[in-house]
Amino acid sequence: MSTFLTRTRAGLLASAVAAALAVTAAGPATMATAAPTTMATAAKNPDVRFVAHLDIADGQRPENITLEPGGSAVVTFAYSRQVARIGRDGTVRVLATLPEPPAGSTTPALSSPFLGGVVRTHDGTLYFLYATGSSDLTGLWRLRPGGTPQRIAALPADGLPNGLTLDRSQRHLYVADSVLGTVWRAPAGGGTPTRWAAAPELAAAGFLGANGIKVHDDAVWVSNLDQGTVLRIPVTRRGTAGPVQTRATGLENIDDFAFTGRGDTLLAAINADNEVALVRPNGSHTVVLTGADGLENPTSLAVRGTTAYIASGAYFTDKDPNLLAARITPGK
Repeated sequence: MSTFLTRTRAGLLASAVAAALAVTAAGPATMATAAPTTMATAAKNPDVRFVAHLDIADGQRPENITLEPGGSAVVTFAYSRQVARIGRDGTVRVLATLPEPPAGSTTPALSSPFLGGVVRTHDGTLYFLYATGSSDLTGLWRLRPGGTPQRIAALPADGLPNGLTLDRSQRHLYVADSVLGTVWRAPAGGGTPTRWAAAPELAAAGFLGANGIKVHDDAVWVSNLDQGTVLRIPVTRRGTAGPVQTRATGLENIDDFAFTGRGDTLLAAINADNEVALVRPNGSHTVVLTGADGLENPTSLAVRGTTAYIASGAYFTDKDPNLLAARITPGK
């Protein structure tokens, strides 16, 4: 990465953190007519709609998302240390607020405490990641229905646990560490995580490396924000990591991603560029949503059937953090 890009990204980061903590007013985003794409545009098709405009003054900037059976979504609010449910009608209910870190704690790369990936098991248990720069709080947390949050696995305080995914058996979780360039594996029941994969392809190149993460067809897939790549890491019969395979390039600023359900086709949130890209199995990609469709620095996606739910944190636009639902056109 060039010195210019490194400094630019550092500047954007500083702006994002300052924006996340600022108390500002925001109005609804304006939707403009966009060119036809593989997703219907908000201006031309009612299937693309805002589920919720979130309260920027309350720090409601969604970082990650998981879906619930009834049609609601659970999100993490990155810098307000909150896990919240967004109902189908757009109402927001805070489910948990994580403890404040000790005075003097500094989260690697981001400075402020950071609440990252979230996943849900069949019984409604939520798992999520918290990074504070302190060894007593950084790690994997669990929230059972009706319970209180508890840390079940410690992760290195000098890292940034970011993306989170469950395996099919729901017995193990995989964590993408954006600072240490590592994929950790942790038992769902709690315990000591293991360093499952570490490779140059997962490393940062000036800001953040391994970011989004999903288990898909006997492999762990990871995005790398700095390197602009989508990686596939096979899970061997012994459960260990196979060789890292690069499946897509040219996606700098990629954050989270989600598979559409048709083979290895996926949708990728391109955060700073304010885009969602459709990435095909051969690695080629096309921008299918932009700021004209209501995106405000998209951070994460989740797909159910033919609908993609896109969370926008508005880290750089600092206007309208939101949750958008868009229909995926069959056959594209």
